[in-house]
Amino acid sequence: MESAAVVLYPFPEMGHLVPMVELGKLIHTHHPSLSIIIIITPAPYETGSTDKYITTVSATNPSITFHHLPALAVPPDFHSEFIDLAFGIPELYNPVMHNTLITISAKSTIKGVILDFFSNACFQVSTSLGLPTYYFYTSGASGLCAFLYLTTIDKITNSKSIKDLDINFDIPGVPPIHSSYMPTVLFDRETNSYKKFIDTSSNMAKSSGLIVNSFLELEERAVEALRDGPNPPVYLIGPLIASGNQADDVSENECLKWLKTQPSKSVVFLCFGSMGVFKKEQLKEIGVGLERSGQRFLWVVRNPSQDVKEFDLDDVLPEGFLTRTKDKGLVVKNWAPQPAILSHESVGGFVSHCGWNSSLEAVVSGVPMVAWPLYAEQKLNRVYLVEEIKVALWLTMSSDGFVTAEAVEETVRRLMDGEEGRVVKERILEMSRRAKVAVEDGGSTRVDFLKLTRPWTDM
Repeated sequence: MESAAVVLYPFPEMGHLVPMVELGKLIHTHHPSLSIIIIITPAPYETGSTDKYITTVSATNPSITFHHLPALAVPPDFHSEFIDLAFGIPELYNPVMHNTLITISAKSTIKGVILDFFSNACFQVSTSLGLPTYYFYTSGASGLCAFLYLTTIDKITNSKSIKDLDINFDIPGVPPIHSSYMPTVLFDRETNSYKKFIDTSSNMAKSSGLIVNSFLELEERAVEALRDGPNPPVYLIGPLIASGNQADDVSENECLKWLKTQPSKSVVFLCFGSMGVFKKEQLKEIGVGLERSGQRFLWVVRNPSQDVKEFDLDDVLPEGFLTRTKDKGLVVKNWAPQPAILSHESVGGFVSHCGWNSSLEAVVSGVPMVAWPLYAEQKLNRVYLVEEIKVALWLTMSSDGFVTAEAVEETVRRLMDGEEGRVVKERILEMSRRAKVAVEDGGSTRVDFLKLTRPWTDM
């Protein structure tokens, strides 16, 4: 029997890479006859955690092949902004990808090529070779509604940049989105990143299918809009979250040891993703607000100075804070085992940056959120989580994103002790239950997954 393969081409950053790898694991678990090949491009920035993660996955999942592309010289005039690099590096690698796909095709029948949206440049390569090409949108269905609507926004704004507008976008499937909530990389239509996003949105609409890290019952209105529109097939195969390969055994982690000593649902967890770095002034405001709230807390603090590796918590937090709150809280530097913490019995709330992976982890664990968006599409996710899905509370912040101690104190109290907190807690517990049902035999996720993979397994 001729061998068959599915090629995955992620963006090599943890928030994009982990869901793509989990997708690869899921495909191979249910269809072991399919070879899973994950293409990795060298990234022009520090990728220590990414490299460690890939090494760990390779050791524990030998059936998944990571194909590392050779390093290429980056032209001296190459765009240096992060988003430009994210789109530009795959474009630089298109000739290499063409040869790579041909080489793989000589040994196996490629049933599908699955692209991250940052890997959009490869769309012209894979489709020119006649290969079924899908996009894996690592965020939710509501976010995909907005992403696919970008080409419409480009037309209806009449050559104006989003930064110059003060309007609500009426995007099918989601609440009205104010123009200021759009990702800042889309604010100026003359930038290279804006044009890349528009091109990607256009290509996604022409692909063989769109794969989404969500489940039907979480975003029903968005899914209905996607499937009623002129889009390719949409497959919801989530929640796909990290399944234990990101770190070594965490059972002895100080956070989990401390949580064991805390009452049930009493702790609010604050963590803002791998890129969630605050200035000292903001860290001090958070500290003051937490202390005034009177709530138990577990807080992950990243170094506010990226130029220095080591830092002292006493230097960045309010004077005497750690001593005064030692019976109520725990502050840790830089990293904590987030999935294990969210699933711990003692955790009753989550102050989050609204990254989609973190949001899904909270949903699966049944932990209500305070929405504190920082960058990328997170302001959009805040709207979905608060207004549409109703599993989070809105946090008041200034136009430049600063949050006062009073806002932290008030919102954390509302989440942990208030009526609004009780309502979102009931809602997210129901969504947690639905998430578990979705992935069971006959559940919505399992049905969509089988629809997605059937053409790859029919011989």
